[in-house]
Amino acid sequence: MLTSGDIVDLDLGTPEGREAGFRHPAVILTAQRILDAEPAVLQIVPLTSTKRGFATEVEIPADGTNGLDQDSAAQCQHIRAVSSARVLTTRGNIGPTLVTQIRETLAVLLDIPT
Repeated sequence: MLTSGDIVDLDLGTPEGREAGFRHPAVILTAQRILDAEPAVLQIVPLTSTKRGFATEVEIPADGTNGLDQDSAAQCQHIRAVSSARVLTTRGNIGPTLVTQIRETLAVLLDIPT
C-alpha cells in the first residue's frame, strides 16, 4: 500500500512542452486517508536532479530512507493527478517534514490560505 510521502517511479508517458515525462520519480502527496481507500488516481509532484532554484522547488537530499541516488528537487509547479496504474516501483519515503514543506509550497503556488 502507498503512503503519503512515498517516492515512486512512474511512467508519465510522452511529455508535452516542459512537462515531466517518461519514467520519472515522483512524490505521492495524496492524503493518507484517501490512500488507505486505494484510489484509482493519485496526486504527485515529479522530482528532478536538475535544480533550477525556482521558488516552487523543494530540495530533497538523497538518503537511505527515500531511495534517491542523488539530491533532487520536488517540482511543485508540475503537480498532477495520475492513475495509480502508472506506479512502477516504490523507492522509499521523504518523511513528514518534507511532505509538509511541499504542501506549504503548493498552498503558496495555488493561493490557498494556510
